[in-house]
Amino acid sequence: MASMAFSTTFFTPLRDFNQPRTNSTPSTSLPFTKSSIASSKSPFFQLGFSQQASSNFPIVPSKTRSFSVNAKAIKDKTIYDFTVKDIDKKDVSLSKFKGKVLLIVNVASRCGLTSSNYTELSHLYENFKNKGLEVLAFPCNQFGMQEPGSNEEIKQFACTKFKAEFPIFDKVDVNGPFTAPVYQFLKSSSGGFFGDIVKWNFEKFLVDKNGKVVERYPPTTSPFQIEKDIQKLLAA
Repeated sequence: MASMAFSTTFFTPLRDFNQPRTNSTPSTSLPFTKSSIASSKSPFFQLGFSQQASSNFPIVPSKTRSFSVNAKAIKDKTIYDFTVKDIDKKDVSLSKFKGKVLLIVNVASRCGLTSSNYTELSHLYENFKNKGLEVLAFPCNQFGMQEPGSNEEIKQFACTKFKAEFPIFDKVDVNGPFTAPVYQFLKSSSGGFFGDIVKWNFEKFLVDKNGKVVERYPPTTSPFQIEKDIQKLLAA
């Protein structure tokens, strides 16, 4: 299939398209559109987040982005087709995780979500690593510049403060023209409500034992809320 070049502009928050259009100025407290994409159990969707109600959660403006995608090639790929660099800048083929359930997270050290997510990710990894779970953490400094440290500083922070034993990789971009190829794959494999953009720190992708993305969770979904989905994949 030939590559298709297109431009897309994303806006957040989304208007509720179930409501009739009017000529009046939209209310700033309109709820986000609920979606079956990502976790239907997530409070992000169950509570119907509004801009007003979620004032403590940053709304990240999106820039227009032009890019080319070979749709068939992306569909045919799995997570195992990618090689990334670990926190020590050494190449790691993700094929080493074949047969494992993967929870992939973009992490940051200075975010309001940092403490709860690192703590819960560490607990999940400890409880399920011997059953086939791997947590893959990718530091990213694109959201509020909340991951400014060097790789060594990030490693020391995660491993000392939160006793993180799961793999932590080299700092990456998850949006924009320098998006890491593995994140291009993750985003193109899930899309839907989220579109081609990671919204904030600690967005999560759940990958099955065949290397395919099966679920995507917003930053506000805690790792513990994903536990049942992980257990189902481990039992499959």
